[in-house]
This record gives sequence, C-alpha cells and structure tokens, in this order.
Amino acid sequence: MAATDTRTPTVVVDGIDVEYRVFASGKAAGNQMSLASLKPKGVSTYRALHDISFVAHEGESIGVIGHNGSGKSTLMRSVAGLISPVKGAVYASSRPALLGVNAALLPNLSGARNVMLGGLALGYSKAEVEEMYEDIVEFSGIRDFIDMPMKTYSSGMSARLRFAIAISRAHQILLIDEALAVGDKDFRQKSQERIRQLRDTAGTVFLVSHSMKSIRDVCDRVLWIDHGRLMMDGDPDEVIAAYEGKA
Repeated sequence: MAATDTRTPTVVVDGIDVEYRVFASGKAAGNQMSLASLKPKGVSTYRALHDISFVAHEGESIGVIGHNGSGKSTLMRSVAGLISPVKGAVYASSRPALLGVNAALLPNLSGARNVMLGGLALGYSKAEVEEMYEDIVEFSGIRDFIDMPMKTYSSGMSARLRFAIAISRAHQILLIDEALAVGDKDFRQKSQERIRQLRDTAGTVFLVSHSMKSIRDVCDRVLWIDHGRLMMDGDPDEVIAAYEGKA
C-alpha cells in the first residue's frame, strides 16, 4: 500500500490546457498604407500548455525550467489566475502573488514614492509601509538613488526595487519569474536567503529561471516544461541533468 502524503497542498493544477488566439492581417497591394488597407486573414490557435498537472505543498520551493517559449511564464500566469485555461482547473489555498522583473512601477515617480505605492498595492496601510520603508530600501541596495525618478534607474536597479517591495510581505504562495537574474552576487544571495525564509514559514515558492545554479541553490523540486508539456517533476539534480542532456 502506498504511503499517504500528509503534507498540506497549496496549489493543485489539474490537467490544464492554455490556448492563445493569434490574429493574422496583411495589407492590400499598392504603395499606400492606411487603416482601411489592413485586411484580416484569419485566426489561428496556439496551444501554450498541454494537460499540465501537479500538486504543490506547504514549505516547497519549486523551480520551473525550460527553453524560451516553452510555457513557463504562461504556467505561472495561470497559477496566479491571470490566464484562464480552456481545459482543466487551478486550485489555490490563497491568492498567489506573481513577481516578475517586468512588473510595472511608475517611471515618473521616485523610488521612494514607488515603495509607498507598491506597499499599498500589496494591502499594507500607509503606516505599515512607513514602518517597513527602511528595510525595503536597505534590501534593494539603491539608497543613493531612492529619491530619483524611476525612469533614471537601470533595468537592474528597477528590478531590485520591485523584488524588495514584493518580498516585504510573507506570501503563502509566491511566484517569481527570473527575479534572481538581476543584481550583483550579494543581492542574489540576499534574495535566495529571503526565499528560503518564505519557504520555511510554510509558504510555497515557485522560481522560474534559466540559471540552473539559482534553481539548485534555492529549490527542492523542479518542473521541466518543454513545448507546453510537463516533461519531468522531481529532484532538482535529476531533472536538471535530463534537461541539460536534451538541450
């Protein structure tokens, strides 16, 4: 008789398919280009995920790997509830928080103002954001630039500030899309340690990354997605070896 898994599930992905509709268009013959000259050529359907199923549990750090366009980010957006599957379902014990390096902050406002707005968006009160403000700025490592407009920041500085704001809250389910690829060695180490802390407080962390070192350092389980299909789900060393052997 198989042993019963007594761990508490936080995310159940049950046989999901995700499709995108692609609209093709072209222009009429001739040298003049206008809105009226654009003629629809039809709609095609692209299947981004095929029959994906897995269960995530409290205290797990789960790496998600695969080549560009394999469906990793689509899977995370589905778990976060931003994309609805055409088949199957996603169940979560609490609202998943999706952190991506492309998450938008307001470029014309200072980093300091974005800390406040980001904290309010996470559900904190103004007083709570003010209380944690120094910790967020310190973690980001951009104190010398915090009063400058975000549009003057490098992409790495912006991503570090986004990460610092997002991990200020202890999410039960946190989805991180390539966030550890930014910053210097010290910042990456701080980020990895913070992810471990979130995991150890009974949270579930998903990390999408092309860095196998980050995956090995942080994760205790790995999902390998290839052309929208779940190829392997298991021990990081075993899954990464199989992935790198095919790459």
